Amino acid sequence: MGRSINLEGKVALITGASSGLGKRFAQVLSSAGAKVVLASRRTERLKELRAEIESSGGAAHVVSLDVTDYQSIKAAVAHAETEAGTIDILVNNSGVSTTQKLTDVTPADFEFVFGTNVRGAFFVAQEVAKRMIMRGNGPAKPAYRIINVASVAGLRVFPQIGVYSMSKAAVVQMTKAMALEWGRHGINVNAICPGYIDTEINHHHWKTEQGQKLISMLPRRRVGSPEDLDGLLLLLAADESQFMNGSVISADDGFSL
Repeated sequence: MGRSINLEGKVALITGASSGLGKRFAQVLSSAGAKVVLASRRTERLKELRAEIESSGGAAHVVSLDVTDYQSIKAAVAHAETEAGTIDILVNNSGVSTTQKLTDVTPADFEFVFGTNVRGAFFVAQEVAKRMIMRGNGPAKPAYRIINVASVAGLRVFPQIGVYSMSKAAVVQMTKAMALEWGRHGINVNAICPGYIDTEINHHHWKTEQGQKLISMLPRRRVGSPEDLDGLLLLLAADESQFMNGSVISADDGFSL
């Protein structure tokens, strides 16, 4: 018997939606029927994405969000619920990185990465979860979903991106802590750990000598595309994943083995 994921009636907030994985996540959730709220600092790009989604028959809203600013987080979540309705799904996707040796990391570099990847992700999830808990929902059939986007670098350390790896390892533990504490309120919290994915941000890198060398080290000599995460995203967002809580799932083509 065929079966498809249906998210009609759900509202999904996606952070970092202006490009890369966040943009793809928004398109996929919309195509499954969810009303999507697009959040990032680059609102002009969000408006372009909103137009694309609406032209395909979907419903999308735009909110300005700076995850490094606590007041911006609170305002953005409030705005999202005013515009689209109560949030059922959060895709906690905002993230940044630096490339450098650990001995070259400055306090500003450290704050830049941890401020977005850990502090920002935590307080976005906290603000959304507070509202979910306030609305109430029993654990018999969890209805709410928080999907934290971590990284294979949170499971395996890579050279030159040590601080990024540390931050994503924190996201992994954050996911488990949230799942443990919020599961009783009907909130399932899980994490996706992507491997190397070709996006507009890093597309040029794969054609360089260094990029080609990295590809040669991958198990199947290839990088992934954002579409390779579609199935996992839909599963974790759907009612069908009601027994998955605190799961940390690698989608890296076997690189972390």
